[in-house]
Amino acid sequence: MKKFLAVVLLCCASTVTFAQTAAPQGANPQRMERMAQQLQTRFANANTTHDGKLTKEQAAAGMPMVAKHFDEIDTQKAGYITLPQIAAFMQERGAAH
Repeated sequence: MKKFLAVVLLCCASTVTFAQTAAPQGANPQRMERMAQQLQTRFANANTTHDGKLTKEQAAAGMPMVAKHFDEIDTQKAGYITLPQIAAFMQERGAAH
């Protein structure tokens, strides 16, 4: 679960600045940026409709750990999730642990 939290928290990190502020003390900013970019790429690849919204089926096919928590992330019960929603979920989870 901790690995999942760390990876998803980075999903919205599109700049080094965000990665530096979101990363734990002592974390390598370049590594954090690289992880964020990889996650964004995975999200983009899973989002086969290219609309910025990931359905449960798309998540299951391309991001199984996100799919596992899909219903928790989809707080509005819209049937899809976005990168900012994933980040918000992870921030909440990170604060709780």
